[in-house]
Amino acid sequence: MGRGLTALHHLDPPAQSPLYFLFMGRHFDCSSATHEKWTDRKVKGLPEITQWQSPGKAKKAVKKSGSGDRSMAVPQAFPVGPLPEPAGALMEAQPCAQNLAEGFLEEELRLNVELSQLHFSQPVGLIYNPVDYAWEPHRSYVTRYCQGPKEVLFLGMNPGPFGMAQTGVPFGEVSVVRDWLGIGGPVLTPAQEHPKRPVLGLQCPQSEVSGARFWGFFRNLCGQPEVFFRHCFVHNLCPLLFLAPSGRNLTPVGICDAALCRQGPLLGVRLVVGVGRLAEQRARRALAGLTPEVQVEGLLHPSPRNPQANKGWEAVAKERLSELGLLPLLTK
Repeated sequence: MGRGLTALHHLDPPAQSPLYFLFMGRHFDCSSATHEKWTDRKVKGLPEITQWQSPGKAKKAVKKSGSGDRSMAVPQAFPVGPLPEPAGALMEAQPCAQNLAEGFLEEELRLNVELSQLHFSQPVGLIYNPVDYAWEPHRSYVTRYCQGPKEVLFLGMNPGPFGMAQTGVPFGEVSVVRDWLGIGGPVLTPAQEHPKRPVLGLQCPQSEVSGARFWGFFRNLCGQPEVFFRHCFVHNLCPLLFLAPSGRNLTPVGICDAALCRQGPLLGVRLVVGVGRLAEQRARRALAGLTPEVQVEGLLHPSPRNPQANKGWEAVAKERLSELGLLPLLTK
C-alpha cells in the first residue's frame, strides 16, 4: 500500500467500509466513485431517502516517475453514530513519538482511517487521496521538514488537481517541489481516475499557479527551504481532492476539523494562518476553545481565480506577514 509506518500497514484504502452519514438532512450509504446502483430505503428516525453504491475500487498502477477551482462546496457530513475505530488505529495523538515527523505522519494515517468511513453522494463524483497514492513524496516532505516544533502553520483547504494531487505536497507545484524543496519519489494512481484529471506525479506538465505563487514567494523571501521550515510548516486541513462528475473541483466543508485540533498541539503551533477565507474560517471554528489558545489569522489566497491576487499577490502577502510580525522568522 505504500503508506509506511509498520504499525498501520494493514489499513485498507479509502472508501471501503460502509457507514451512514447525513448530508444537508439527507441520509446516504454510498462511496465516492460512480453513480450506479440506486435504491430507496427508510431509516429509523429519518425520512425515506435515496442511496447509491459503486462497484468497488480499481487496482492501483505505478506511474513513471495546489488549490484550484473552488466553484462549489461539498455539504457537511455528520456521522449518525460514533465512528468505529478500526483495529490497530491510533487512539490519541502521539507527541512523544520517536520524532515529530513520525508522530505527524501517524496522525495523518489516523485521519485516513477516519476519512475511509465517510461516503459522499452528489455532487461528488470522485475522490483522490494523495496522502495514500503519493505517500512516498508526502512522507519525504514531512520527514525532511517537520523535524522540530513549529510556531506557525500555514493552512490550505485541500489539494488542487495540479498541486498536491500530483506531488503529495501542499500547494505542490511540480517544479518547486522537485527543484526547491528537493522532494521526489514514485506516485501511484488513485483508485479511480477522472480522464480530465490524470495523475502524472512529478511528470505533470500543468502548472499549479497557486502553488507557484505561494512557494515562489517564500523561496524569494527565505532563500533556502530550511529557513522557512525552521519555524513554519504548510499543511492542508483536508487531504482529499473532491471532483464532480465533470472534473470540476469541489470544496469540502465541515470535515477534518477534529484532526486539526490534534495536529496543531502536536506541532506546537501558536499561530495558524489560513490561506484563503475558507481555510481561516474553518481553522477559527475548529480551534475555538483550544487550550493553550492558538491564534488564527488569514492570508489572501494566491489562486488565479482571485482577482485581488492577480494584482500582485506577493506584495499583499509580504505586507500581511509584516502585520503579523512573521518576517523576522522567515529571514536569515
